Amino acid sequence: MTQGPARRREHRFAGERNLWGVMDEEEKREGLGFEAPYAIVEPRRLATPLVINSPHSGRTYPQGFLERSRLDALALRRSEDAFVDELFAPCVLLGAPLMAAKFPRAFLDVNREPYELDPLMFDGRLPAFANTRSLRVAGGLGTIPRVVGEAQEIYRKPMLVAEAMERIASLYAPYHRALRGLIDAAAATFGIAVLMDCHSMPSSVADGAAPDFVVGDRYGASADLWIVEALEGALRRLGYSVRRNKPYAGGFITEHYGAPASRRHAVQIEINRALYMDERSVEKSERARDLSAHLFQVVETLVHRIAREISRPPMAAE
Repeated sequence: MTQGPARRREHRFAGERNLWGVMDEEEKREGLGFEAPYAIVEPRRLATPLVINSPHSGRTYPQGFLERSRLDALALRRSEDAFVDELFAPCVLLGAPLMAAKFPRAFLDVNREPYELDPLMFDGRLPAFANTRSLRVAGGLGTIPRVVGEAQEIYRKPMLVAEAMERIASLYAPYHRALRGLIDAAAATFGIAVLMDCHSMPSSVADGAAPDFVVGDRYGASADLWIVEALEGALRRLGYSVRRNKPYAGGFITEHYGAPASRRHAVQIEINRALYMDERSVEKSERARDLSAHLFQVVETLVHRIAREISRPPMAAE
């Protein structure tokens, strides 16, 4: 894996060690209720090393999952980054691929380590390699979330450990392999890759009203400054309020794929949901179309800035 300036953890997937015997990934996904773990919309021509990712906009809820949940479908959907993939869909015309999860965040969260699991959720002992003590696990927001929204418990009863491993093997692992493939293709073609990880946030946060956008770069560790400044500048010129890294600096995806020293950059963008949807009913508002057009302008600005960076001659050695 690409190594950044800081020490990076290696993550391997149990599914890649043939944990499930003769069943292939497609069979396992169908058993979970998904034909595919993700959708990728590719441009007619790859014109930029930008990769757009929407890992939390999945909205396919298997019936079996709904039946085992304490919550109704609407309550579960409030954990979605609803419609974020649709907001960014026009940006494919700029020559960048768009990847989006098909499964919902409440079912499986690919913005976590592969085995970030809460032992209290499961009937049986977790494997020794599971990370059971992270802050995210403590908050109920591990790879298999225990809660949504305001700490609302999802499940009626404990889950079998084997089911958690199956979700990770047949959904999480293929998702990350595909995302890594898009990043590798961008880097091989252009000598640089820029991942934009796209999310939405509630309109109110711990310290009051949320800004319109939060741009996260892991406090400078996952992307060069010019990328963040290009995004922030474009958003502010359109009249939006923007914060950097607070309260969202970027999750596992930003941390895992951002390696600026290797010219692989990852930046997270959080959108205030009140800008484009009714948060209670999880329905798009009339403002969604205008916001999507603005996001196209923002991404276009970033694409042009990346092109300038690619064309810039290397600095002479001293």
